[in-house]
Amino acid sequence: MYKLDHIRNFCIIAHIDHGKSTLADRILEITGAVTQRQMREQYLDKMDLERERGITIKAQAVRVFYNADDGETYQFNLIDTPGHVDFTYEVSRSLAACEGALLVVDAAQGVEAQTLANVYMAMEHDLEIIPVINKIDLPAAQVEETKNQIEDVIGIDSSNAILCSAKTGIGIKEILEAVVQRIPPPPPPESDRLRALVFDSTYDSYRGVILFCAVHNGELRKDDQIVLMASNARYGVDEVGVFAPEMLPVECLYTGEVGYAIASIKDIRSVRVGDTVTHAHRRAETPLHDYEEVKPVVFAGFYPMDADEYDVLRDAIEKLKLNDASFFCEAESCKALGFGFRCGFLGLLHMEIIQQRLEREFGANLITTAPSVIYRVYRTDKTMVEVDNPSFLPLVTEIERIEEPMVDVTILTPRTYVGNVLQLCQAKRGEQKTIAFPRQNHAVLVYRMPLGEIILDFHDRLKSVSQGYASFNYDPSGYQKSDIVRLDILVNGEMLDALSTLVHREMCESRGRQITESLKEAIPRHQFKIPIQAAIGGKIVARETINAWRKDVTSKCYGGDISRKRKLLEKQKAGKKRMKQVGNVTVPQEAFLAVLKS
Repeated sequence: MYKLDHIRNFCIIAHIDHGKSTLADRILEITGAVTQRQMREQYLDKMDLERERGITIKAQAVRVFYNADDGETYQFNLIDTPGHVDFTYEVSRSLAACEGALLVVDAAQGVEAQTLANVYMAMEHDLEIIPVINKIDLPAAQVEETKNQIEDVIGIDSSNAILCSAKTGIGIKEILEAVVQRIPPPPPPESDRLRALVFDSTYDSYRGVILFCAVHNGELRKDDQIVLMASNARYGVDEVGVFAPEMLPVECLYTGEVGYAIASIKDIRSVRVGDTVTHAHRRAETPLHDYEEVKPVVFAGFYPMDADEYDVLRDAIEKLKLNDASFFCEAESCKALGFGFRCGFLGLLHMEIIQQRLEREFGANLITTAPSVIYRVYRTDKTMVEVDNPSFLPLVTEIERIEEPMVDVTILTPRTYVGNVLQLCQAKRGEQKTIAFPRQNHAVLVYRMPLGEIILDFHDRLKSVSQGYASFNYDPSGYQKSDIVRLDILVNGEMLDALSTLVHREMCESRGRQITESLKEAIPRHQFKIPIQAAIGGKIVARETINAWRKDVTSKCYGGDISRKRKLLEKQKAGKKRMKQVGNVTVPQEAFLAVLKS
């Protein structure tokens, strides 16, 4: 029986690997949504990629029913969210669809950087936050210390925090009761006209686009005629249903409920995450509040291995964009790699996941260019252009100044490793803003750093210098003037535009040496010497040389005068010189991949 005041919409937020998906598993079990025979670990992580890496990439919604201690049955719409900083957009979209959140903190690791970021996002959405301290069964668990951290670092009252072990099932009943008592039901509808927010979508080869909807006003039924308000496209609904946790058809989606709608939508371009669904015959006057447009921070080029596969890659990218609204792309081309796409991502892990999904789910064979960020270039004629591709950088004589994007980086680390972390941040051109010690053994550092230094290897090096204990989160912090130059790679005097990068002048020599060494290993030897150079304008900053194959032309000389051998060698030398003048170097795709991996 549908009752609006018996619905609870909530999500689970935490730092990566604090037990969100395991807690979701126990909730599915205790509410009977999944039988013991069907159950598997991380049940809501549907992608093979998520299960292999042990991380949540896509937020997953599920509807369960819970028989509370007061004798009433409540409908829970639960969303399991990702924990990594690169998937913050998934978390923000989930928070917009909820009235409350379970904040999960690992009792052994305590409050970490992404915990902090997710809590602040939940506070901005004015959600009811229930602190949950997980993994209390571990020998290293420090429950009181974690409670103090929640109060000191986050600023939330932890006296009513729920202690649980998602692995063993301790405390799960108390969490469900707290959801009933402390999270409010959805607000009553403003009118009876249908308004449903499209919070996600996916593509099915047989059924077309599947819309994931949260109904704010009205009802959505099978055979309804609907309109997508942004594109004004009209469709007939073939099926509506809920996630229980698999897709389950129902008669109707009522106000406050979350589910899906299938309407034989074959035109992918007509669907956009954040759009509002309404009835064609009784249209809503205004759409729902849209999600704010996400801005990518990392850019790279995706090119097909074979030029004939361009159309396959284009179709794959369009279908993937349905399922990931934070992924941006536009067509581009370069001399070395042909036609491809310039793609924008929220971080390096996001880029890696998109690349692997295109290869696995759609069978695309890709070459990926080096990641870069957006620079603001101010010309001498007082105009400004945003540059994310080194090929589009104006001439040096036209540039007045270049500004690079900055971020505020919050690092949480044990006190023992503060010295190592400070050294790393200084090496990455960081400027210290604050350092605090909220607890005896914990430090919170805030640095202002260039985004370009963060996206490459900062995460790996931070984990290395802190033996895996430190964590970080970053937020955009405007732009700052910087000495940015374009580093070009020349092979036998010809520039490879696919390997050009924008780097700080201090880093260009080491980066140039790294690229030239990688190319020397990857490019096969030719019949003539091949110089590989890294250059800034006309200045060479690094060089490697691939020696020529040398045929033994003196092998037929058995003794005799030495002048005969010299004559043959001089003849060979002249031939190689002539060959070099007309010779073109074949740079295999493996060479590009070797450089990009480095």
